[in-house]
Amino acid sequence: MKIGYARVSTEDQRLTLQLEALKKAGCTRIFREKVSGAYRDRPELNRMLDQLREGDVVTVWKLDRLARSTRNLLEIVEMIGNSGARFQSISEPWADTTSHAGKMIMTIFAGIAEFERDLIRERTGIGRADAQKRGVRFGRPKKMNAEQQALAKRLLKEGKSVAEVARTFSVHPATLYRIFVPAS
Repeated sequence: MKIGYARVSTEDQRLTLQLEALKKAGCTRIFREKVSGAYRDRPELNRMLDQLREGDVVTVWKLDRLARSTRNLLEIVEMIGNSGARFQSISEPWADTTSHAGKMIMTIFAGIAEFERDLIRERTGIGRADAQKRGVRFGRPKKMNAEQQALAKRLLKEGKSVAEVARTFSVHPATLYRIFVPAS
């Protein structure tokens, strides 16, 4: 079955042009959505992906109707492929996994995206290590500073309950256990 997916970003935009192109391309079922492409969780897109079967062909008018980034596009095309279906774009004939050439181009795009992710990961790691050398601390901010911890410890030694001390510092009791009971 040839399945279409049409999307516009806002309620006041119209799907007419896309619907006409998808019908002309032979789509017998069309999923329609009025939601920003920036949202990864789109109900109609998810419904379409869930219903794909072996041999189906997902067709879009333009790639940006399906995804806003190369990475997101490749993830969606991979989901389509994993279901046994294929993908094609009317306006970008090179984005067509129904042909050998289209599969090759999508594979090259996937390789470029993976290369880009690896470069980003490497640069991020180098930047993080450099920041740590300069004393930048990562993660959640500490709930209690050193003075507060010392006072809390003293209050606990004086017999105050964990719940009372936690209320005093507006922290959860688990915070005190985490600070004062060493992990084994």
